[in-house]
Amino acid sequence: MSYEDQRLQDLNTWLSQQLPALCAARGWGNPPPVELQPASSDASFRRYFRWAAAGHSLILMDAPPPQENCRPFVRIAELLGRIGVHVPEILAADLERGFLLLDDLGRQTYLDVIDEHNADQLFAAAIDALLTFQQLALDPSMPAYDEALLDRELQLFPAWYVQRHLDITFDKQQQAWWDDSCRLLIDSALAQPQVFVHRDYMPRNLMLSTPNPGVLDFQDAVRGPITYDITSLFKDAFLSWPEERVLGWQRNYWQKAQEIGIPVPADFDEFRRASDLMGVQRHLKVIGIFARICHRDGKPRYLGDVPRFFAYLRTVLARRPELAGLAALLDSLPQEVRS
Repeated sequence: MSYEDQRLQDLNTWLSQQLPALCAARGWGNPPPVELQPASSDASFRRYFRWAAAGHSLILMDAPPPQENCRPFVRIAELLGRIGVHVPEILAADLERGFLLLDDLGRQTYLDVIDEHNADQLFAAAIDALLTFQQLALDPSMPAYDEALLDRELQLFPAWYVQRHLDITFDKQQQAWWDDSCRLLIDSALAQPQVFVHRDYMPRNLMLSTPNPGVLDFQDAVRGPITYDITSLFKDAFLSWPEERVLGWQRNYWQKAQEIGIPVPADFDEFRRASDLMGVQRHLKVIGIFARICHRDGKPRYLGDVPRFFAYLRTVLARRPELAGLAALLDSLPQEVRS
């Protein structure tokens, strides 16, 4: 039996132990036999399964130690739930084995349903949820999006995309361009007001639910730059929007944030520049992560989304002359970068 099959068997056994009391408490009657169906998977080692019977459903998270740690998910879920963000309720947990039993927020993510006609409505709800958790008083024990973390993320690009995927090494000029660009991006991020940052706030992690949206995948949350999540929301790995439409959504967020006292820059152009630079840092990180997932974890499909992130980069580099060195660096790399 494979390691994953054994974990699934153990998960089934654990769920069988939890169901009788849970079903009784919810008035669901005697639970039927456990039958789990895959619900979703992601780029990490986590897996999700759905138990469904008689019109009721639950979600099981399998987060195998030592690769994954359920504790941050539990802690952040409780924190966000207390302030009214719609996150999964944790119904049972075996933190040592990496098993969580959660309520089911639904079967459709924003990514499944969003289109040019409903995007305004869906993103308005997502912005309201974002503003809710950006008003949280920051817990000093929460990890910080500090210089070390920002730099580690940036270095994924040369380490995994340039060296491992493209099989080249920066020359002296390329390294100088890279070092100068990293300094600019890190300084911009550190200069921003600090708020609760989800770190992967995008349509794939938002569920169409009541109340809307349901928010998932928040376990890596940190104290960090105020523009990070709003930038991620509109520039993710799976769909792209016209720049003018993104600009309107960003302005809507900025105006609402000002009205409720969230410390966005007073000038919208300053806010947009900070968002642009924050996005560049994230896009470079994601390209590096997708290359790592391919070459380390054997999941090459993520590389298919790399061109989208280079397109995001090119759009910003064209209007930010302070990033001319990064533009020159990308121009100097093999043609695949610009595909």
